[in-house]
Order: sequence, then structure tokens, then C-alpha cells
Amino acid sequence: MSFEERAAPYAPQDPAEIARMVSSLEASTKKGQSKTKSNLSVRKATFILSNGRTVDSWRMQDWDYKKDNLVTYARGLFTRKNEKSNQQEIVVRGYDKFFNHGEVRNTEWENVKRNTRGPYELSVKENGCIIFIGALDDETLLVCSKHSTGARGDMEKSHAVVGERWLEKHLKSVGKSKADLAKELRCLNATAVAELCDDEFEEHVLAYTPDVAGLYLHGVNLNLPEFATYPHNLVDQFAETWGFRKVTHIVEQDIDTVKKFLDDIANTGAYEGRDTEGFVIRCQSRDGPKGEWHDWFFKYKFEEPYLMYRQWRECTKSIISGKQPRYKKHKKITEEYLLFARKQLASNSKLAKEYNQNHGIIKLRDDFLKFKGLTGADVIQSEIESGESNEVTNDVLLVPIATLGCGKTTIGIALQKLFEWGVFQNDNVTGKARRPERFVSQCTMELAAHPVVFADRNNHQKRERAQFIHDVQRIVPRATFVALHWVHNDNNREEVRQRLRARVLNRGDNHQTIHPETMGKQEVIGIMDGFLSRFQSLDPESPPDCDFDTIIDLDPLVDSRENLELIISRLSDEYPKLFPSDLPTASDLDDAIAFAMSGYKPETKHQLGFNNDKQKNKRGAKENNDRSVQSQKPKKKDVRPPKLEYLSVRVEPARIQAILDAVFKELPAEQSKFYYQLSKSRRLQAEFHVTLMHRTHATTHGDKWKQMSALWDKARASDADVLEPTLGNCRVLLERVVWDPRVMAFVVRLVNDEKDEQWESVNRIAHITCGTASESIKPRESNDLLARWLEGGKAAEGILDAKVKGHVVLDGVVKGVPQKL
Repeated sequence: MSFEERAAPYAPQDPAEIARMVSSLEASTKKGQSKTKSNLSVRKATFILSNGRTVDSWRMQDWDYKKDNLVTYARGLFTRKNEKSNQQEIVVRGYDKFFNHGEVRNTEWENVKRNTRGPYELSVKENGCIIFIGALDDETLLVCSKHSTGARGDMEKSHAVVGERWLEKHLKSVGKSKADLAKELRCLNATAVAELCDDEFEEHVLAYTPDVAGLYLHGVNLNLPEFATYPHNLVDQFAETWGFRKVTHIVEQDIDTVKKFLDDIANTGAYEGRDTEGFVIRCQSRDGPKGEWHDWFFKYKFEEPYLMYRQWRECTKSIISGKQPRYKKHKKITEEYLLFARKQLASNSKLAKEYNQNHGIIKLRDDFLKFKGLTGADVIQSEIESGESNEVTNDVLLVPIATLGCGKTTIGIALQKLFEWGVFQNDNVTGKARRPERFVSQCTMELAAHPVVFADRNNHQKRERAQFIHDVQRIVPRATFVALHWVHNDNNREEVRQRLRARVLNRGDNHQTIHPETMGKQEVIGIMDGFLSRFQSLDPESPPDCDFDTIIDLDPLVDSRENLELIISRLSDEYPKLFPSDLPTASDLDDAIAFAMSGYKPETKHQLGFNNDKQKNKRGAKENNDRSVQSQKPKKKDVRPPKLEYLSVRVEPARIQAILDAVFKELPAEQSKFYYQLSKSRRLQAEFHVTLMHRTHATTHGDKWKQMSALWDKARASDADVLEPTLGNCRVLLERVVWDPRVMAFVVRLVNDEKDEQWESVNRIAHITCGTASESIKPRESNDLLARWLEGGKAAEGILDAKVKGHVVLDGVVKGVPQKL
């Protein structure tokens, strides 16, 4: 009998099995961990119901569901003690946590093909919040959201309450009561699982107007520790009987047909004329060729137009809050949308407040699409056809977020072996001066020769990630940043500590900075514990981590071979143009890891400087060593404060890059040749500024230089830790681009607000140098170029210029730059 044709599954609860499950979960709570050594961190919440009874909610972190041999994989689980039997029972049971295709090993297509069987039921993924409906032993209903009954005054309360109101409407439509449904669910030992979709209550990304709002029933699960669920045809029958809305679904018999169907729809993100977030695929799976078949789900989430809509939403919220919106994809249509949104916000004073309360999001988006006469699918298809889909082919930086022993260098070397990508290791930067800047410089040099570069540094603190992203963008504005996040959190930190410590101590001195055989076990452990205590997990919702284009979560507890396969799978899905037509085989991956672990030897070895006496004295004589260190400390030199090198108005590099692109896109090939030469050879400036005054002007503009130096000294004194303090603001009007075969520059005018300092440039023509043809040509040659351009006639021979269309004014900040020490 096929999965689709089978009868409704049924099994009663086994009190002994439920008791073991609850006991195991209890042992993994914070209270229980004081008595056991559980590697899980389970949250338990007890809710008091309106009739005075209580239920317990059990919750694990998403990452924990990837672990083997859990007592249950239910995501959404409520239990209580039955007063009549005095035994624990499950009253609500959600799905087993299911993952996106390629997110874990089981959902990689090759493993899906090998370990699953059809029929494959593909149901449209509705875009709301999940609602569980269960029954208690007194035949009353329990309606709750993922982890809450609505009995507390928390954020989830309204979800459960609104879900129950909708349930009452649905039951009334078919002449049934809540008591009827409770009796049925109790008899079936089942939980009904639905999606609450109601824009009047809460908007998400996809629209649900009143005529299609409500509870969409997509599952009926047995209340058991292991996962057992109804096939979709029986779910639809249940929905019809009890008045729920039904979820659209189709059935396919083989996985190749499923994959082709999903890949085709992924091009536009629309199915049957309606945008959708993706599909849930229901089938049966087994663990190995001799394993038993069991119900199993995975999902296929569509990138577009869902991500474009989310980008518009976040950009709109940035505008409302007065921030500069940031976006890298769908640039042309997003610029048009933002212009439309600004006008709507200006004309409707209530819109901003409502938008921040998650109301009006979809209407604003749909009004724009209606204004353009397009659908979201039309936009995506148009970008594909016009070549504007922004497919990434180069300038990709893989940025590890890890601590010592996670295997990041092994991964980097293996990727280099497989694809000839670049790798640069932070430990190859010798000396202490300007290490972060030099690391970035070397990584971007590698980008000139390789499409992808592995930036081999721990990046375990947010300030390191911020520095790396900021400095790279100054040199390569269009770089793509991929975070390789080895997940460390409160749930796994102690296990990570022990496992990584063992790895590092076992590998010996085959590392650039950590040498257990030389340094000693306790010093190595101290260094590792220091890194672990400073580790700041990635937070995709806040800077700087929100600037990553893609985030790949990795498990520090598994071997590097498994993480390597996951990285390649995710990258090939996100950036297919980076890879050859045939991805590496399993044997290729094995060989690459073997090479990285045995064939690689560090080029440079140096000390971290934690105990500089270790090469002179025996480790046991701590007091003698301490005295020795004190006596050997060099006297501190008086550090003179840096002097001012020049003062400038700095503008956003990405804006300059976009304006240059727009100017030269419209010019004939012969005129635009020099610009594309600069761009291709990476001879455009890393940052763009208008020089106000340089120290060489001190002899000709002495009073002005003293005034500027005094401003600089005052700013430095207020915050000595800031190397380049901000002295004020100034807007910059771009008028014209001027160039010859050696140098290119913008002619600009400075626009000062009355409330700010009146900034001016002492140069004959205020300008921004864009780039020079070679390193031997200094940016100051822009002054000579513009002088000849201004004189005209024979002096201007060989010089070209182009007007910047429109009234382009950029916001700038006035910065003082110190002399190099």
C-alpha cells in the first residue's frame, strides 16, 4: 500500500515510554543538568490553563535537532500528568524538526535520492505562524502556538488566542463544536497542525486578505515520541470535515521529477500565479539500506521573490528610522521601489508608524508593483533575461567565525585543493603593526587572482568582523561575504571546549601559533579558553553580521569532512557559477581532507607572546620566571601623539562606484576604455575623498593649517582611541568626470549647511581622485590634470570629460588623517 493510500495511522500512548521521554527531557533542563551531564539544553515552561490545570512545554535549540539519538525530535511538544491515571501523557505534538534541502546531510539531494521513497507529497509552504490543536483528558481543547498556550502575557499570547478565535469560526461553518473536535482528537490520539494566516492580525511577507485568511490545516500528527503523521489526502479530508482551509499540494512518484519541478519554480518563486515561500516535501525515509521506513519531511524554500520582498521591507524600515538603506541584489528595481516608498511615506503621515508595527507592508509593496504593472515573478524573470540577476562569479570571501581547533584551516586548504581557490592565513602576517589592515590587503590581493578566497582568521569577535568587512569594501566594493559560522552557544560550549581541546593537544606542533609540545599543555589550554570566552556568536539581525550575504552554520563537534561537504553544497546552491559543471565526488572530498590534514605544513611559525620567558627557563620555576620577566621588560618609550597629515571630506565608496558605472555605461567604448581598465586592474581608489588641506599647504596657508590642526587636536583629545576622528559633515555635489590616460577625477563643489563648519578646499579645483593607471602615478597628479583641463586649448589635448547627469549630492564626513609613524 502506498504512503498516499494507507489508512489513518493509529497507536496509543505507552505510559512507560512517555515517562522515559519526560524524565530525559527533565534531566536536560538547567535544573536537571546540575545532576547529570546532558549535552542538551532543554527549556521547560509550565502554563496554567483557564480551568486551573497545567501543561508543560519542552523546547530545544534548532541546532540540537541535528544531533543523533535524541529521545524525541518533536518541535512543539506539550505534556501533562493525567489526574485520572496519574501518568504523563503527550497532549500536543508538532512535527519533527525538518530542514531545508542541502542544510544537513540527510537533505542533500544525493542522500534524499538514496534514502527516501515516494509518493512525494509537495505542499505549498504557507507564510504565517504555526498553531497546534490538541485535547485534554476532560475533552477540552488546548490551542497553542509553537511553545506557548497563550496563558501568559508574553509575545506569543495573541497567536494562540487569535488561533482559537479562528478555530471557532471554522467549526461553526460546519456546524460543529470545540467539544466535538476535542473528543475526536482524543479518540485519534492526535494533534491537528495548522498555519495561522491573517494579515489583519499580523503581516508576514506573502499576502492573506480577509477572503483567504484563517487556519490552513497541513498536518495531523500522532501524540507519540517518534514521528507519525497522516498522509495529505487524509489531512484534506479532516480539514473538510472540521471546516479548516486546505493547503495546496501535489503528488509525484520519483525524486528526480520532484527536483526538476522545484528547480523550475525556484526561478520565479511563483506557483499557479501566486508568490510562495516554498514547498514542504513529505515522504518516507530510512537510516541505511536495512533501516525501517518512517515518515519524514524536508523543505525547499525559494530565494525569490521572497528575499526581494524582505529586502524591500528592511530598506523601508531603514528609511523610516533615518538610516541609509543597504542592499546588494535587485538594485535597479529596489531603487525604483524606494523612490516610490519615500513618496508614499511623505504623503501619509500614519504609514511609517503602522509600517513599524508590521501593518501596511504588503500593501505598499503591492501598490508599487501595481504602479509598475508587474508581479514579483515578472521582476525576477526580467532580471534573468536581461542578465541583471547578479549571479556571483568572483570576489567571494569565505569568512570563518570560529575558535582554535574547529578545523577552519583544514577546510580552507581542502577547498584550495579542490577548486584552486585562494587562502590567506592571518598567522602569515608577521609583526604587530597594522595586522588587521595588512590581513585585508593580502586577502584582496588574493581576490585579484582567485574568484574565491578563504580569509583564514578566527573572526570570533564582532569588532574583527566589522573591521574586515569595512576594510574589504573600501578596496573591493562589490565583494560577497560568506560567513562560515562554527556554532558555539550555551548549549554546546562545554562539549566544544573539551572536544576542541583534545584535537589541538593531539595534533602536536603542526600549527603556526599553538605548539603543545613546546609550550606545554596548560598554556595551550589557557589560550584556547581565552578564545572561547571571547567568542561572540553570529547575529544576522544586527551589524556587522547583517552585512554577510550568506551564512552557513557549521557544527564544531563533527569532523571537517562533514563540514566541508555542507559548505560545498550550500555554496553551489547559492553561487552555482563559482563551480565546474561536475562537483567533487565523495572520494575527492576524502582526498582533499587527507591532504589538508597530512600534506599541509605551516609556512610560518611564531609565538603569541603569552609567556615570553618559556624558552629560557624551566616551566616549573614560576616565581623565578616572573622575576626574570619583570627584569627583562623594556622601558616604555614616550609615545608622541600623531600629527595631522591631511583633512578631507570622505564619501561612500559604493555610491561613487555606482555613479561611475552609470556615467561610463552611456559613453562610447573608446571613451569608457580607461575607466574599465582602472576597474579591471583594481586601480580605482580604495576610498574616495575631497582633500581640503594637506600638511604641504602649511607654508602657503599657515593660518588655515593652524586652525585645522587645532580642530584635529581637539577631536583627538576627546577620544584618543579613534585614529581618524570625525570633525564635521559636508555634502559634495558631483559635477563632471575628467580623465586622461594616466588619472581620473571628479570635479566637485562643497555644499555646507549653515549650522555646520564652513568647509572649503585650498586646491584650485575641489575634486575626488578616482584612480591612476599605475602605482607610480600618485593621486596628487589630479591637480595637474584639472589645471590643464581648466586652461583648455592645446594644454587640454588628450583629456576627456563627461557630465554627471542630474543633481547628484553625496553626504560626506570630514576626517582628519594622521601622519604615518
